Amino acid sequence: MATPLAEILFITIAAVIALSQWLILRSTARGMQHKAAQSADGVQRGSAGRALEWAYAIVPAIALVFLLGCAWRAMHPTAVEVEGVAPSTGIES
Repeated sequence: MATPLAEILFITIAAVIALSQWLILRSTARGMQHKAAQSADGVQRGSAGRALEWAYAIVPAIALVFLLGCAWRAMHPTAVEVEGVAPSTGIES
């Protein structure tokens, strides 16, 4: 069972992580626009280069969401507990 202090710290840290990831994604978009505008010879990178740059920015964000979800489940193990009961088939031996 998580204490109220642990929950407050977790939510605060999750908010800081979300803000920093948003800033990273914004910086990636602005950097890509800036590089395209500064292209002296008019040659822009292909879509594969842009896709790779976005992948390097988005994959860590998705991994952090997964890790935060796992941490939340570890803090609240009873909130996700499921009990399964097998239905009776009516067959007796």
